[in-house]
Amino acid sequence: MTLEAMEPYGRSLLDFFNGDRSAQVVIHRDDGHADDLPAGIFFRDPSDFSPIEQEAVALCRGYVLDIGAGTGCHSLALQERGTRVLAIDVSPQALEILSKRGVEKCRHVDVFEFQGGPFDTLLLMMHGIGMVQNLTGLDHFLEHARTLLKPDGQLLFDSLDVRCTDNPVHLAYQQANRRAGRYFGQIRLRFEYQGQMGPPFGWLHVDPGTLAEHAVRLGWSCRVVRREENGDYLAQLTPMEQA
Repeated sequence: MTLEAMEPYGRSLLDFFNGDRSAQVVIHRDDGHADDLPAGIFFRDPSDFSPIEQEAVALCRGYVLDIGAGTGCHSLALQERGTRVLAIDVSPQALEILSKRGVEKCRHVDVFEFQGGPFDTLLLMMHGIGMVQNLTGLDHFLEHARTLLKPDGQLLFDSLDVRCTDNPVHLAYQQANRRAGRYFGQIRLRFEYQGQMGPPFGWLHVDPGTLAEHAVRLGWSCRVVRREENGDYLAQLTPMEQA
């Protein structure tokens, strides 16, 4: 994802942080479907975390890399538990917020260009794995993640099985993807904020079965830790030789 694509999202976060409680970004899908995403969602306290988020934070151990940390709600929760954490994000607005909210270690960097570590835990929450854009990008990320982890480390992230819906608009989008030869969980989006429309980008929602196939092929063991009726789930990946 490019900085330009993330700009409307970043601006909405910064405006909310600076006092505009009405700030929200509009997510435009390429079939014309649009959703409003209030920026306040990204400033939740740990008491407002979903069960998946609560379990992910509880599973974190050792030195944690919070990838796509956003406003730092998970990094701050980990710091409160005494966990050592480095937060990274590609959005410059997010980095400003991370620093001002008290995240002790944060860097403005794309994870694919990041070479730090090694870490005990890699964490991506709020469907942040979607930034890989497609299944080829997922493979690229899983290969790169191995270089950031200790041999006995773990990768934790949540994603969504988009098939767990009865919404005809979403089902039609999945079918259109299949007809076009694309994976059904691959989405094409644009962010809009205050009339500014960013360029299109890809986003991936990967179902647990497809994730497991790609993970095992690339030397990971994959476990679904928690699964919700709406298709949300938490995955824990560990290097195969440590499984």
